Parts: sequence; structure tokens; C-alpha cells
Amino acid sequence: MNTDSERRPVDGSGSSIEKELELTDLNIDQQLLGLPGTSLLVFTSVGCSSCRWARQQLPGWRLPVDRLCWVDAGHNGGAVERYQIFHLPALFLVCEGQFLGQLQTRLTASDLAECVNQALTRLPEDLP
Repeated sequence: MNTDSERRPVDGSGSSIEKELELTDLNIDQQLLGLPGTSLLVFTSVGCSSCRWARQQLPGWRLPVDRLCWVDAGHNGGAVERYQIFHLPALFLVCEGQFLGQLQTRLTASDLAECVNQALTRLPEDLP
């Protein structure tokens, strides 16, 4: 049994997220514009403890997304610059090729799910 950021028990089984992709500077735009459904784009770094925690926990959470798309910020400076990443982990939402912007919330399953649902009602923006 794992715990969330507030040290509450979290059962990692029964994930609704079945797909995870690793994106890079070379394929991030093509992938995000062409993927069906909802993608949670997450910028992380191996040197960031919060990022390592998120990378371990997010796949097991029941979130209203079809896939997680991971970007290693340390190896993809072009994407980091375009998305104006200032802190990690950084989360963004893309739905049916439409960029819905950055998600700013606490990293708990319920808060993130609520934030994703709110973002799905936003007007799309241009992909950075």
C-alpha cells in the first residue's frame, strides 16, 4: 500500500490510466496534436523528489485522462522553454489535440481529478 502527499493510504490497483508515453523535443507537438482523448502532460526531472513521487503515484490514480505523457525536463530543454516551465513537476492538459493549459493544484488524486475536470471546460489555447 502506498501513501499520498498527506500520508493517507492509496491503493494503486485499478488504475484508469492504461497508457503512458515518453515525449521528447522531437515528438512532443506531433504526438499531442494527434492523440485522441485526454492527455495529462507531466514535466519531471530525475533530480526532483516531488517528480519521482509523482512519477510513481500518478499512474495508479483514477484520473479522468486517457494517458500520461512524461517529459524529462533535464533532457528536453526546447520543450521546457516553450512551455515556460519554472517549477517541477509541471502539469498540462491536452484533449483531442486541443491545449487546455497548465494545471495548478495539489498533487492528491482528488484535487488533480477535480482540476482536470475544470480544465476540460476551458476554451482551448494555442499549443506553446
